[in-house]
Amino acid sequence: MVAALRALGAGVEPTGDGADLRIIPGPLRGGVTVDAGLAGTVMRFVPALAALADGEVHIDGDERARERPIAPVVDALRTLGVRVETGTSPAGAAVLPLTVHGTGSLAGGPVDVDASASSQFVSALLLAAPAYGDGIEVRHVGATLPSLPHITMTVDVLRERGIEVEADPDAGRWRVQPGPVLGGRIVVEPDLSNAGPFLAAAVAAGGTVRVPRWPTSTTQAGDRMRDLLPRLGAAVELSDGVLSVTGPADGRISGLDADLHDAGELAPTIAALCALAESPSRLRGIAHLRGHETDRLAAMVTEINRLGGRARETDDGIAIEPAPLHAGVVESYADHRMATFAAILGLRVPGVEVVDIATTAKTMPDFPGMWAEMLSDGPRA
Repeated sequence: MVAALRALGAGVEPTGDGADLRIIPGPLRGGVTVDAGLAGTVMRFVPALAALADGEVHIDGDERARERPIAPVVDALRTLGVRVETGTSPAGAAVLPLTVHGTGSLAGGPVDVDASASSQFVSALLLAAPAYGDGIEVRHVGATLPSLPHITMTVDVLRERGIEVEADPDAGRWRVQPGPVLGGRIVVEPDLSNAGPFLAAAVAAGGTVRVPRWPTSTTQAGDRMRDLLPRLGAAVELSDGVLSVTGPADGRISGLDADLHDAGELAPTIAALCALAESPSRLRGIAHLRGHETDRLAAMVTEINRLGGRARETDDGIAIEPAPLHAGVVESYADHRMATFAAILGLRVPGVEVVDIATTAKTMPDFPGMWAEMLSDGPRA
């Protein structure tokens, strides 16, 4: 994302020890190419900004990225008068690569969006809307709206920067007024979903894991770990900003029936624990995971069954029955959450190997080192 913003003409400079970034706004320029890699945020958020560039912006990514859905944001931009060229999937849907023909400005206005596959389609338009002449009114027209907390987070960020936003999530409607975005200091919360595998480790292997700097109030979907892990048998406590999870005293993990439509990114972590549980589990509301870095529903079912488990896909999720697991090689599918899914299983099942654990670097640059440190002897946070 930093590379994409720099390509468009914004300045992004690391400061201090590199943990802080200084963002310097500037006119958005065309005649550039953006590499989205496998990042949904880049392939979906950048086109809405690229419409404001003064020329063509070409966006492409990894081979799997060319299969991920982008049609809703493309259709929305076309409705708003933007010329967008895309690739076409075998099913006829718009996919990468795409080219946005920016003209330096965009009027904006009302637009219907089917965000059933990802809340990112709404967030992408809302974030760019302050720079549109008339702002934007987004109306969600799909059957479901997954990961609503992510849109709430987007609205909060805009309001903190001085942007007027009218939000009616129950009706699937958001209105962003045009206006200047305030600068200043912005504190980004730690990614709670990334903490999930470490918290799950306490449940799978026993003992206690503590994660510091856990916010007392947040819109992040990852905060649902505090609700989900006790239902699996763990003890969870948040005190003085430290979240502590202690695994079941007898090592027995309970099955779980949970609707994760607002926290789909937690599904691989929770599914790994459910595969180790002593009673059946059902994870619902996550049909949209079929369009993530990989088809996560198919991947989880395949890999649980590969290790001797009993899992199957449902219309909107997966069902898992208790079964003893055995050693095996687990594929990661170039998906960071599938790699951590396998790492959790390996804490309880001897002989589990993970293909391409380095794919975790997408969100955690040194996951293997952090994992090893957590499991080493001696005190640790």
